[in-house]
Amino acid sequence: MKKLICLAILISSMSMAGQTKSELLKHFEGYYQQMKSQGDVQGVINAMTHLNLLQPSQARLDTLAYIYVSEGRNLEALNTIGIDKSTTDSDINTEVKALALKGVNQPARALEFYEILFQRKPNSYLAYEIADLKVQTQDLAGAKASIEYGLANVKEDMKRAFYESQRPYEVSLKAALTYMKALIIFNMNQTDNLDQAIALLDEAITMDANFNLAQLSKDALVSKKTSKE
Repeated sequence: MKKLICLAILISSMSMAGQTKSELLKHFEGYYQQMKSQGDVQGVINAMTHLNLLQPSQARLDTLAYIYVSEGRNLEALNTIGIDKSTTDSDINTEVKALALKGVNQPARALEFYEILFQRKPNSYLAYEIADLKVQTQDLAGAKASIEYGLANVKEDMKRAFYESQRPYEVSLKAALTYMKALIIFNMNQTDNLDQAIALLDEAITMDANFNLAQLSKDALVSKKTSKE
């Protein structure tokens, strides 16, 4: 008889636990939607964290990491999904690792994930990012090849943002690629390629007159040329 009573209590407890978990899931799903509608990023993070604890999911972890990296919280993004490579990683997972590793100044490791993204879906945006990282890792020939691909496949409506000035601004991706090409050409041979680099920077500025970074780079190279002469 005692065994039957204990069994009944155990079954009742399991039923209540299952009901409580279901109610918690419903609560945090509603909380997530409410925080999302209010634009409360921290609230969204809290809701997603609770949902993943209640019902673990790689998709939820990927989404949570993406929110972190979108907010510039790169270490938290990496702590959420790690930095290991896997053929089963989603595009979001791979993109988060690429962005976060670049954000914490790990260009060589970030490059690995950008190249995976490029293999899956090559485009001029990724070509620019890969070229930028290859410049940082001193692979100038590889950077130039990426830029050539980008210029060959860029569309007129593609844009890229720059943040070096107090007010962020956008320029055409073609201008950005041309600017990057100028830097690569110059770094390949800072004496013989000086004029070619200045000419490329002129092209970039002609495409977008507000391209502040290209103008600053041109001014520096012209000053260098003048001092030599």
